[in-house]
Amino acid sequence: MDESITVDGREICINDRLLMIWIYPHGINDKKIEKRLVPESAPDWITQTFYKGKQRILLNDRATLAWVGSYPGQEIHVPFDRHTQDGYPTELVFDLDPPDSDHFELTLEVALKLKEVLDSLGFVSVPKTSGATGLQIYVPIQPEYTFKQTRHINKFIADYMLQQMPEKITLERVVEKRGKKLYFDYLQLWAGRTMVAPYSVRARTNATVSAPVMWEELQRGFDPTDFTIINMPDRIRKKGDLFSLVTTEKLTQSLDEILGFLQRRGCII
Repeated sequence: MDESITVDGREICINDRLLMIWIYPHGINDKKIEKRLVPESAPDWITQTFYKGKQRILLNDRATLAWVGSYPGQEIHVPFDRHTQDGYPTELVFDLDPPDSDHFELTLEVALKLKEVLDSLGFVSVPKTSGATGLQIYVPIQPEYTFKQTRHINKFIADYMLQQMPEKITLERVVEKRGKKLYFDYLQLWAGRTMVAPYSVRARTNATVSAPVMWEELQRGFDPTDFTIINMPDRIRKKGDLFSLVTTEKLTQSLDEILGFLQRRGCII
């Protein structure tokens, strides 16, 4: 019961993260219910931790994963930090949210531009689909920087992206004010907030999956509906874990240089 969820003996990214589950007891077209706490009905062997006065689920072993899978129509979401390193995110993350599913080519275009920017800053980045209509770009980092520090970097990059593509992206959080622009979300990276876990199924008609992808695939083009629970196992067997630089072979990139630059510019007080 205590076997860790591993790949080649190495723990994957959901370990030691306070789990949030979205369940759809009446189907994906009905309201979802958010589950964060360990229910009273949970078996004793569920991995969990006492956090801020509440018992929280930790998806740290296969038995707990099987138990979570028994929920109806569930999605798995996790925070950006581990509960053992509370307040120190393990990556920078940018969430690219197009105005609708008909504008995914715009999402690919913005993502490739963002890669150019991150490359110029010396950062290795890893993309994955949201499993819905967008893309999420991860920059694995050394988990020794606060959310406030990483938010300064995210804002700097988001502001630069807006300057470069003002006709195509927006930083406006209010959906009605975005028009047909892509929402470049740099604010989701914050304590207590979550993002869908890699390889989690989404509550969509085709049972799409939040799929790690290669930058070469973005250049060729694809649609988020290309990745589902049907074809994902075979994709992993053929391509391996494309998210490994964030998880099992995690890069621990330093933010010291860019933080020093922002400090000198007066962007950090």
